[in-house]
Amino acid sequence: MEKNRMIIVEGPQGTGKTTLTNYLRDNISGANLYRLSGSKDKTLTGKDISRKMYESLLEYLKNMQSIPIDLIFDRTFFSEEVYARLGYKEYSFTDVYDELVAVLNNLDYEIYLFLLYLENTEIYKSRLKRESHHNYQSFSILNSIKQQEIYLDMGRDLKNTNIQVIPLAMDDFDVSYQKLNRVLRINK
Repeated sequence: MEKNRMIIVEGPQGTGKTTLTNYLRDNISGANLYRLSGSKDKTLTGKDISRKMYESLLEYLKNMQSIPIDLIFDRTFFSEEVYARLGYKEYSFTDVYDELVAVLNNLDYEIYLFLLYLENTEIYKSRLKRESHHNYQSFSILNSIKQQEIYLDMGRDLKNTNIQVIPLAMDDFDVSYQKLNRVLRINK
């Protein structure tokens, strides 16, 4: 029996997460799209809120394993870890992050983690002008570049897991879609 796919799309502001996840939703029949933004609380209370939220999400995912539907996520707890590593939060999230990765790794899905980035970081200038402002994280080219570096580093750390990490340059959407179609076996 074929496993359900869990597709997680992560990356900094301006890389094209919304565009890519909308594309996936429109081209994978029977897929649910979830957009997560995390807690805007940057204090230790926010860490507890994030822990509870993501533990509940993973419990939900365990319950969904036997239901024949693919799941698409626009951000998950990987973003929380990136924001904490960069000092946008008043706490370290790494202990919780490691626990969440261990649980995710043991779920019975084909798990794809797409880490979006821009090879030409100048593209952030035009894309960030179009972005609406996030609840708690200001958009800037420098912030996006720093986030991009952390996401890609985190991906390298996941090489011995069941999570298929796919760095995906989003400079040209059509080229990105072609790679995505090959990896996910989307017939167009």
